[in-house]
Amino acid sequence: MTDTYSPSKMSALNLTVRVHPLVLFQVVDAFERRNADSQRVIGTLLGSVDKGVVEVTNCFCVPHKEHDDQVEAELSYALDVYELNRRVNSSENIVGWWATGHEVTNHSSVIHEYYARECNNPVHLTVDTSLQGNRMGLKAYVCVNLGIPGGKSGCMFTPINSEVTCYEPEVVGLQLCEKTIAVQSRHQPKTVSPMLDLAQVAEASTKLLALLDQVVAYVEDVINGKQQPDNSVGRSLLDLINSVPHMSTDQFAAMFNSNVKDLLMVVTLSQLIKTQLQLNEKLTFLTTN
Repeated sequence: MTDTYSPSKMSALNLTVRVHPLVLFQVVDAFERRNADSQRVIGTLLGSVDKGVVEVTNCFCVPHKEHDDQVEAELSYALDVYELNRRVNSSENIVGWWATGHEVTNHSSVIHEYYARECNNPVHLTVDTSLQGNRMGLKAYVCVNLGIPGGKSGCMFTPINSEVTCYEPEVVGLQLCEKTIAVQSRHQPKTVSPMLDLAQVAEASTKLLALLDQVVAYVEDVINGKQQPDNSVGRSLLDLINSVPHMSTDQFAAMFNSNVKDLLMVVTLSQLIKTQLQLNEKLTFLTTN
C-alpha cells in the first residue's frame, strides 16, 4: 500500500499540543461523573492554533454511547455548549476532541470524522484516568489518510508532541492543590483555603531565598573545582543577572513599600465590600421576614 500525504497533512504531523491544567481537571471531573454503564468519556477541545502549536485551554464533555457497531453522540448538545462558550470567550475555537483511556479505539475514527468537519486538522487527545504507573498518561494524535490512487482508502492515528503548560495564575492554583497531596484517602478529603496576599508574598520570598542559596552553592562549588561547570547554566545565570534592574537599596525599599501599600489598600477594600455584602444580605432577610 502506498501512503499519500498532502502538504497540509505533513504540517499536521509537526503540530505540538499544549494542554492547560484546567482541561485535565475537567476531563477527570467528567470521568468521575460518568454513567455506570459508560466505559469511557469523550468531549470537545477548545483553544487556538498558532504557528504549529495547538493551545488547548478549555474543554467540555459530550454525552455519547458506544455500541459494537455504532456510536451515538448528542451533537446538538455539543453545538449548544460551544455556542454558549463562544459568548463568554470568543477566542476559543474547536481544535479537536478528547477521550479517556490510554489507547485509540475502533470508534475513534468515526468520532474524528465529525470533528474534521468542525475544524481543520483536529487533534485527538487521550487521557489515561486509570493512572497506570501512577501517572495520568497524556497522548495526542492526528489522523492521516492512507491509500492508493483509485483504490480503497483508510486512516491512521499518528502520535504528535504533547506537553502540559500553564499560565502564571494557574501556577498559583496548582500550588494550592499540591498541598492536599498528603491526604491519601478519598473518603476524607482535605480542604485548603487560599492564603492571604501578604502570606503568599512571605512564602514566595522564602522559596526565593532557598533557590538563591542553591545558586550560590553551585557557583561556589564551580569556583572551588568541586563541580564541573555547565555552559548552559552559566548563560542562564548571566541572563538572570542582566534581567535584574540596577537600583540602590533605598530605591528597592521605596518600590517595595509602595507595592505593599497598594496591596494593603486592595485587601482593605475587598474586606469592606465583603462586610457590606454580608450586612446587605442580613438586612434583606430581616425586611422580607
